[in-house]
Amino acid sequence: MIILKATQEALITVIQSVSGIIEKRHTQPILANLFIKKEANQIELLASDMEIQIKAKTQFDGDASTFSITVGARKLIDILRSLPSDQLITLESNQNKIILKGGKSKFTLQTMPAEDYPLIKESPSLGSSFSIPQKTLKSLLQQVSFSMAVHDIRYYLNGILFVAENKTLSLVATDGHRLAFASAILENEVPKQEVILPRKTVLELLRLLTDGNGSIEMQFASNQAKFSFGNLVFVTKLVEGKFPDYNRVIPKGNKNEIVLGREALLHCLQRTAILTSDKFKGVRLNIEPGILRVASNNSEQEEAVDELDINYSGNPIEIGFNVTYLIDVLNNMGQDMVRFDLPDSNSSALITMPDTDSFKYVVMPMRI
Repeated sequence: MIILKATQEALITVIQSVSGIIEKRHTQPILANLFIKKEANQIELLASDMEIQIKAKTQFDGDASTFSITVGARKLIDILRSLPSDQLITLESNQNKIILKGGKSKFTLQTMPAEDYPLIKESPSLGSSFSIPQKTLKSLLQQVSFSMAVHDIRYYLNGILFVAENKTLSLVATDGHRLAFASAILENEVPKQEVILPRKTVLELLRLLTDGNGSIEMQFASNQAKFSFGNLVFVTKLVEGKFPDYNRVIPKGNKNEIVLGREALLHCLQRTAILTSDKFKGVRLNIEPGILRVASNNSEQEEAVDELDINYSGNPIEIGFNVTYLIDVLNNMGQDMVRFDLPDSNSSALITMPDTDSFKYVVMPMRI
């Protein structure tokens, strides 16, 4: 039975779109497999890790049969990568094995029954759907995802808070030392919904979303989220727990404000970071009328000092930060200019883009 015929490039593209969530080690061996379902020329490819499930539907040439099977994803991808991109690939089924043919090459792969594959059922309580351009969601994720915690015992920090309310979608991430907030306008009003997407889900969405003109449709339930975009349906479990009240963390009414070029500041911090210690990534910012001075040192008694001219006439401020936290946010902001609001030497700084409230970044100071 011929399952499908396609070029190497077309086949590997659709397989890689779903197989990114497959882990190298599994408690269930079948989770290392790709689920293939065929109905005439309609092919459904699916992968799951029991927390996330990604399904792609496409059409390839083949016979008119109906058929389901699972096959090892990693071996299949490695074989396809070894073949030319314009090579015509044929997948055939024969006695519980899959035979892959390409040119004069032939590979016979073991399979496992499709009925043993643990599919995630979509929640019956998924709310009303709403959509946003893919490139907009990708931009929001890029602006906040670097602030997610990694393996924090406060499990609700290991992800991103999605808040959909009225005509606004807001994303928030924090690791307890910094917080990033980004928002975008929706086309239609939606009832208030709050969910926490796991870290792995966020990283997989960033991998799959494009900068093209397509949109992504979202639906949330209390324990599940569903995303539909392109030929993909992406279902994920959610993080349970109460996300911190981010509005209380964002400083308001700061008196000391600096606006300067993002790239100039980024390069200044990158130079200064060279002489910070590996464990102690601190830099000192001395802000005086007309001058921002950035300094660092390390245990080998080495020191770096850099200066930028700024438009500032307020009181002198000396404050320390983890330089990585500053470099991260500047790398993920698209604007040419950046604004710093600093209340004093001991309080968190607020970093925003001038003339917009759609992005806010709060970073705690550190003693140096």
